Amino acid sequence: MIVHFVGAGPGDPELLTLKAARLLSACRICVYAGSLVSPSVMALVPADAERHDSARMSHEEVVAVYKDAQERRIDVVRLHSGDPSIYGAIREQMNSLDALGIPYDVCPGVSSFQAAAAALKTELTAPEVSQTVILTRTAGRTPLPEPQALENLARTQATLCIFLSVDKLRDVAATLAVHYGEDCPTAVVHRASWPEEKVILGTLADIAAKTDPDRIRSTALILVGRALGRDVPGSKLYDAAFSHGYREAKKP
Repeated sequence: MIVHFVGAGPGDPELLTLKAARLLSACRICVYAGSLVSPSVMALVPADAERHDSARMSHEEVVAVYKDAQERRIDVVRLHSGDPSIYGAIREQMNSLDALGIPYDVCPGVSSFQAAAAALKTELTAPEVSQTVILTRTAGRTPLPEPQALENLARTQATLCIFLSVDKLRDVAATLAVHYGEDCPTAVVHRASWPEEKVILGTLADIAAKTDPDRIRSTALILVGRALGRDVPGSKLYDAAFSHGYREAKKP
């Protein structure tokens, strides 16, 4: 018996890995992350499989499912939205599985920040502008270490992908505008890759006002950074005048 931690991806079942699709299609017990996993992904789970919505469960109740499955010698798919390694709350589950002697593995998934970049049809990095992408969130019931507060991260001028924070969008924009400037390209992507995907483009000055009419308060990502703009320096990777390990520069 083994517990498979599986990344459900951002929502579109075609963005599942082949391994994830195989595990889901064959599973007999699935513990899944409630409304964060799209119905089209859950449709891959066999109709006769046991389903446990973890949104309604405590950690102890989830572990009890694992223990029961161990006794029955049935593998479990623990389905997390996006990639399990990002805000997946898998560490405490693994600690409990270690204590119980239950083996487990991890099948990675496409994260919503990647699906959001795809929806925006953009790169998150740009030469001379941003070569760093920071995945973060604002403080809430889960506090942030002080060095990782938004105002401190903003000093890096990196591209920010901000999870679990769209309900604080106005405060986020005001905090970041001090360092990025009010005209900095900003986007909110709601349910990236789902049929109801919504993309809102703006700047730090107006993104909150543009988002308010849609009343988006959850399941959305905020992206901020100069790299999101189109008027940034191009990469020299394919520049004929640029040499690298596989190509010599062409003389003019």
